[in-house]
Amino acid sequence: MEPSIGITQDHLTSVSHALNSILADEFVLYAKTRGAHWNVEGPDFHSMHLYFESQYEALQDMIDDVAERIRMLGHYASATLHEYVELTHLTEETVEPNTSEGFIKSLLNDHDTIIIHLREHINYFNDKLQDAGTADFITGLMEKHEKMAWMLRAHLK
Repeated sequence: MEPSIGITQDHLTSVSHALNSILADEFVLYAKTRGAHWNVEGPDFHSMHLYFESQYEALQDMIDDVAERIRMLGHYASATLHEYVELTHLTEETVEPNTSEGFIKSLLNDHDTIIIHLREHINYFNDKLQDAGTADFITGLMEKHEKMAWMLRAHLK
């Protein structure tokens, strides 16, 4: 049964397509953060290993929230690596050498890209697609990325 929540089916479809792209970005960033956790080397290994773990755990929750938002709107969440690679705004680049600074710069760039992408969608969801709930949802998501980016940026000072 399709949701009848005051948003047209066409708008729900448009929102869900955009959210699947956001889901792809979140998943690619999660995978890259997990890779940083596994592969970081250097004198700060232990602290950065734990730090990257806290970051990917937060991203895991964010991924679940985005997928569940898509389902709430009556659509299916993308769930394959192939779809994520096609839909993401990020790259799967690897960092050499595997230092904390290299990973931090790469992940920070990805967070900033996601923040910009989310910010661009707030008014689109609210004004054009009449979905204040999703506009609010991605505002909260953007704020989480802003905090994570701030923490990464603080490591570079």
